[in-house]
Amino acid sequence: MPKILVIGHRNPDTDAIGAAIGLARLEQALGVDAEAVALGSPSRETAFALDHFGLDAPRVIEHASPHDVMLVDHNERQQSVADIAEVTVRKVIDHHRIADFETAAPLYMRVEPVGCTCSILTRLYAESEVEIPADTAGIMLSAIISDTLLLNSPTTTDSDRIAAEQLATIAGVDLVDYGNQLLRAGTELDDQSASTIIGLDAKTFTMGTTSVRVAQLTTVDSDAVLARRDEFFAAMAAEKETAGHDLFLLLITDVIACDSDLLVVGEPVGAVERALGVTFAGGHTFGKGIVSRKKQIVPQLTEELAG
Repeated sequence: MPKILVIGHRNPDTDAIGAAIGLARLEQALGVDAEAVALGSPSRETAFALDHFGLDAPRVIEHASPHDVMLVDHNERQQSVADIAEVTVRKVIDHHRIADFETAAPLYMRVEPVGCTCSILTRLYAESEVEIPADTAGIMLSAIISDTLLLNSPTTTDSDRIAAEQLATIAGVDLVDYGNQLLRAGTELDDQSASTIIGLDAKTFTMGTTSVRVAQLTTVDSDAVLARRDEFFAAMAAEKETAGHDLFLLLITDVIACDSDLLVVGEPVGAVERALGVTFAGGHTFGKGIVSRKKQIVPQLTEELAG
């Protein structure tokens, strides 16, 4: 069988890369010629995790053809490889909504409402009776820590907690100590431009007839990040115009307090206010307890804009 590429979403976060590595290695153990690839370079957080566990970053691709693919941590076409409509999708392992997705042939699809794709993969290893290598466990653990803010996000489930404990044991790290190191590594943004920062963890969604770009950055010092708000507004407005989005929403998430400041450009701002129960002043508002794009932003705003 020809090589199969395992791909996470564009602007890959730690789960997109960790899940690609995790699934590719599981497939390899089961006799499949699979390779983890990425649709972008790793973030500082992901790079920290890869270096900590002695892993190389997957090679970056723009097109998957002529290979078949397996998708992890996404299923929406606009978040996937450029030629996704031209290749065969063999598997999808994900923890997001299903949207804008169809295939010509049957496939294996596993989508669960958990905090992280790597929590699903942890169980897939067990179900396949394949041991998880220590370095693979480390990057998968890093993904769970990142996606659940060290198990503090409202997206966290018992499955995530169980998987994190198992993976920490296999990887030989203390869950809390390593988790804090990882999250802090991802908040070092001082020497990066605003346009770079807003693209580190950003996804585009079609909600009704509205194109919405939702980006998120994590920090341990919200005041320092907000001091650059004018830079962020300018970068968001520029990307919105260039890419043709209607709305651009940026979450600035404090990983210690587990709250977010929200910045918005575009319209309809009123829909965001109604969906999230907030009021913007000068394009800024505070979201008490809002930390999850997947659970606390996208479903509510999709319902509002589709109505």
